[in-house]
Amino acid sequence: MDGVTKAEVQALQEALDDEYHAWAIYDQVISDFGPVRPFVHIRGAEARHALALSDLFMRYGLPLPANTWRGRTTRYASLQEACEAAVVAEVANVEMYERLLAAIERPDIQAVLRNLQQASQQHHLPAFQRCARRGGGDRGAGRNHRGRDAQE
Repeated sequence: MDGVTKAEVQALQEALDDEYHAWAIYDQVISDFGPVRPFVHIRGAEARHALALSDLFMRYGLPLPANTWRGRTTRYASLQEACEAAVVAEVANVEMYERLLAAIERPDIQAVLRNLQQASQQHHLPAFQRCARRGGGDRGAGRNHRGRDAQE
């Protein structure tokens, strides 16, 4: 394990499980309601987050936990409900990273966790808040009003 502490291993496992869970929920929303924003973009971000964490598992020779969330997530009655639940989930995600960061001493692990926390707080949370305010997702599936790729 190359000197990584038990607390760091547990933090990495919890963070990866949370990213897997978010990806599975957003994938289910897309399956149920189509390729709606911001779910389409943030699902892709969650996959990149899981990859960043997976790289840390490999760097430290840790076994990579499997994603057990696919097909085991909450389903929402409406897009509005999904957006509101995503706001709550992103707030919890930011708080989780704050708690996990307190247990980490390695600068490389801290940097990854901080980046993931900032993505949730500065990008995902505002996108889902906009989604909830407008009554559900945008079926534009990735294009803004100028035809450019949206960055949610």
